[in-house]
Amino acid sequence: MKKVLVLCTGNSCRSQLAEGYLRYFAGDKAEVYSAGVETHGVNPKAIAVMAEDGIDISRHTSNNMNEYRDIDFDYVITVCDNAKERCPFFPSTAQKFHHNFPDPAKATGTEQEVMDQFRAVREQVKQYSEDFVREHL
Repeated sequence: MKKVLVLCTGNSCRSQLAEGYLRYFAGDKAEVYSAGVETHGVNPKAIAVMAEDGIDISRHTSNNMNEYRDIDFDYVITVCDNAKERCPFFPSTAQKFHHNFPDPAKATGTEQEVMDQFRAVREQVKQYSEDFVREHL
């Protein structure tokens, strides 16, 4: 079984969305983890927009990448430029991928406008995750 790690800055939004969708699309083809170069807790809005799409990430935890140093990953996906820059080397023979998704946690405006940003990023992450699983798993 393939092992996939998704890295982001705080492991609160983008990497959590990706972990949820990669698990969903990969099924039993992969073990999927997410982590951050820091930990900020799982963003409640990320949990809410995933629930809207039928995926429960409410039990996900925000983890630091150092917790996974001993796992031999097949793939490491960075989902923000900050994580890529701060973690250019992960001690693994993993194949590395990068896609810089906008950070919905930085969205401003009304509650509706902020949630719309979360939904837009969710859809981008969903498509990326589905394509990744189809092409690599």
